[in-house]
Amino acid sequence: MPDELASERVDHRFKGLPPDAEGLTVGELAAQRRSLFTGGFTTPVLALSAESVEHNLRTLEEYAERHGLAFAPHGKTSMAPALFRRQIEHGAWGITAAVPHQVRVYRAHGVDRIFLANELVDPAALRWLAAELDDDPDFRLVCYVDSVRGVELMDGALRAAGARRPLDVVVELGAGEGARTGARTEAECAAVADAVAATGTLRLVGVAGYEAEVPGADGESVRAWLRRLTALAAAFDRDGRFGASVDEIVVSAGGSAWFDAVADVFAELPELSRPALKLLRSGAYVSHDDGQYRERTPFNRVPGEGALQPAFRLWSQVVSRPSAGQAFTNAGKRDAAYDLHLPEAQAVRDARTGEVRAADGITVTALSDQHAWLRTGEGAELEVGDWVGMGLSHPCTVFDKWQLIPLVTADGTVVDYVRTFF
Repeated sequence: MPDELASERVDHRFKGLPPDAEGLTVGELAAQRRSLFTGGFTTPVLALSAESVEHNLRTLEEYAERHGLAFAPHGKTSMAPALFRRQIEHGAWGITAAVPHQVRVYRAHGVDRIFLANELVDPAALRWLAAELDDDPDFRLVCYVDSVRGVELMDGALRAAGARRPLDVVVELGAGEGARTGARTEAECAAVADAVAATGTLRLVGVAGYEAEVPGADGESVRAWLRRLTALAAAFDRDGRFGASVDEIVVSAGGSAWFDAVADVFAELPELSRPALKLLRSGAYVSHDDGQYRERTPFNRVPGEGALQPAFRLWSQVVSRPSAGQAFTNAGKRDAAYDLHLPEAQAVRDARTGEVRAADGITVTALSDQHAWLRTGEGAELEVGDWVGMGLSHPCTVFDKWQLIPLVTADGTVVDYVRTFF
C-alpha cells in the first residue's frame, strides 16, 4: 500500500479490526500476517480475496489490450487509492470520477489522469481545478459538457479563477429520452461544441456517454446508441471541431454491464484525423460480486474472453438461534449492501472445530440495522458462535460501508489492508 496509508494508525474508526492492534500502523499490522479467523478480528468483518482481486485486475487488463481499448476504471466503486494504484499498474490510462470530491481524493493520492464522467458547473470546484491544472503540467482532467448554459457557467468560473490552462471537455450524448444526463440530439451536441469553441477556457477533445442508460437496454439498442456516439465523433472530426492542439480524440463509454458491446462498436470506429483514445470506464470489475454483476457481466455472453471472480465475503457471527428454522447474525444494513440484492449465505466456519463448510440450507431473508435474518432449512448445521460468510451484491454500496478492509488469501491470512475515502 502507499506509504501514507501504511503509516496510518489503527484505532476505533475501523470496524472489525483486532482491539489489540490499537496504536499499530496499518503497515505494522499487515506485516503480522494475522489470521482473519484466529487473529483477534471481531465480527462483522468484510474481507477481500487477494487472489480474486489480482485475477480481476489481470482479466480486464488483458481484455482491454485484446480489443485496443484504453481503460479508466470508475473509482467511485471503491474510492480506494491502493486499488487505483494497482489498476494503473495493470495498464489503466487513469481513473474515472463522478464528483469533485472524488477528484480531490484522487489527486491527494497521486492520480495524474482523471476522467470526470459528469457535468461540472460548481464555481468553487472549478476554481480549485483551475489551480490544480496550473500548478501541475503533468495533470490531465477530461470532463463532460452537455448544455450551452453549462459551458457558459464553466467559462465564467474559469475566467474568474484566472485559469491559464484550458480544461479538456467531451460532449456527452444522452442515451435517449428518459435517460440520465447528456444532450439528446446530435444537433444539440453540435450547439454545445460550438459554445465550447467560443471560449478560451475549454478545449473540445471528444465525445462520451453511458450506454447502460439506454431505455430498455439490450444488445441491439445499446449497440445502436454506441454507433450514434462513434458517428458523432467522426462528424465532429470531419467538421474540424477539434483544434490543432488536440493530439488524440477521446471516445468514451462503458460500464460494467456492456463493455463487450463497447468493444464491438468501438472497433468499427472509422479512421479519424488523429489517433482515437477509446476509453472504457468499467469499475465494478475489481471486486465483482455475487449478484448484480454476476448476472450482468458481459463475460456471461462472451465466456471465451475470460471470467471475473467475486472478491467480497462478509463474515458475521451467529448470535441467536431462537428456533430450528431461524438464526440471526450480527451483520446488517450498516455492514452489507442491500440496495439491489440481499447477501447470500455461502460458508459456515464451525466455532468448535474451525472447519469451513458450505452454508447448505441457509438463506438470508432480511436485514435489520445490525442483524441478518437467516432461514435455516431442515438439516442445516448452524449454532450460536459459528461464523457465516456471505457473498454481497453491488460493489459501490459495499465499499462505502468500510474504511479499512482486510485483503485475505485463501488460507485466511490477512496480507494487506484497503483504505477507502468516501
